[in-house]
Amino acid sequence: MSNNRVPINRLGKFFGGEDYNLDLNMGEEWLHGDMNFTLVLYQIDRIKTKTDDVYGETVSDGIKFLPPVEFKGYVQVLSPENKMIGNSKIEQFEPGNIKVGVYQRHLDELGIDINFGDYIGYYETEDIIRYYTVNNDGRIVSDNKHTYGGYKPFYRSIGASPVTNNEFRGL
Repeated sequence: MSNNRVPINRLGKFFGGEDYNLDLNMGEEWLHGDMNFTLVLYQIDRIKTKTDDVYGETVSDGIKFLPPVEFKGYVQVLSPENKMIGNSKIEQFEPGNIKVGVYQRHLDELGIDINFGDYIGYYETEDIIRYYTVNNDGRIVSDNKHTYGGYKPFYRSIGASPVTNNEFRGL
């Protein structure tokens, strides 16, 4: 493996590393300070979780979690949808799915990653917390939406669906 690194300098004349870091710092100050959406990540411990030998499915009470971690992200609670599946109408009342925008640098600083199947707790009020399971871990960040003009990816868009108390209630 080569230690040679090719610098990305195609935007260097008008937008370089210092500008990139300045924009990230201002964005994080707004998100973490002004908006202050606090979420809790319940990350599945994929090493200690017990699965069956045939299909690799999790056995009853086999899911193990890493310690919960609070993180900051921009939360959008989507409207619930009523969908037709085959001949049956599936009713979904409150809440809808959520989208969480999170800075990759923030996840790196906390030493966490968000994966499919992990759970996220979102405090709607001081007394009400709703739990969601990650259905889109936002790993594809090479599009223009998640980069500064194609310069570098800087955030992820996480999608999650609500769960019932029978599935998950926190730890």
